[in-house]
Amino acid sequence: MLSLRRQCELLGLNRASYYYQPATESLFNLELMREIDAIYLEAPEYGYRMMTEVLKNKGYLVNAKRVYRLMRLMGIQAIFPRPKTSLRNPEHKIWPYLLRHRVIQQPDEVWCVDITYVPMPGGFMYLVAVMDWFSRFVLSWKLSNSMETAFCLDALDNAFTWGKPFIFNSDQGSQFTSSAFTSRLLEKQIRISMDGRGRYLDNIFIERLWRTVKYDEIHMHNHATVPALQDGLERYFERYCYRRPHQSLNYCTPAEVYFGCRGMVRPIY
Repeated sequence: MLSLRRQCELLGLNRASYYYQPATESLFNLELMREIDAIYLEAPEYGYRMMTEVLKNKGYLVNAKRVYRLMRLMGIQAIFPRPKTSLRNPEHKIWPYLLRHRVIQQPDEVWCVDITYVPMPGGFMYLVAVMDWFSRFVLSWKLSNSMETAFCLDALDNAFTWGKPFIFNSDQGSQFTSSAFTSRLLEKQIRISMDGRGRYLDNIFIERLWRTVKYDEIHMHNHATVPALQDGLERYFERYCYRRPHQSLNYCTPAEVYFGCRGMVRPIY
């Protein structure tokens, strides 16, 4: 019988993810977080005060303090700035946004990154992804049960196996403003771009990715374990990148655009 390590190697999976346990809260808070996530997908302009009122209208006995804490734990904030909702570290350097009015014309011109909260029946995880802006091709992704910088660095290093961008865009989250993350980009002479504080639309393509991932995979299948979630996301991203035509790409797949424009042969995923 093959060892777990060898099985993960053959499947191309991160062995550490098989030992993860989802981060947990009380059952009531987990229910609230799932509801907040669903509301946020429909109305990302809601801050914690509006979110509190919507939850109350749905029959939940909550106060703004609890909703504020849970939204911070989930790593989400309103489109427009709200008092004290940013997860930015004030000691980290913030880089200017470089993409306003820029017309992206080819793959590897701009990459972007983001983290999203993933609800599970007994807890929650975090998912980070690096995407090519022009083709919408997902270059890499990773799961973690905490919002640590390390799993974002792992995703970045995996993305570099495809090449490197001219510009790398992120939000102002502490993972991406940390010296460990930005130094990795500067070492490769990549220009750093960061969204304006609270500006959801500055990184719109990866925000759209999160909507499709959650509607088409996470909420539909409600994976009970981390290995099941990992396997489900493997299948989903393979389909999203290689088999799902995108209207915005003239009904080509992200892989066809990414590798076709680079004159590359489609690799084995």
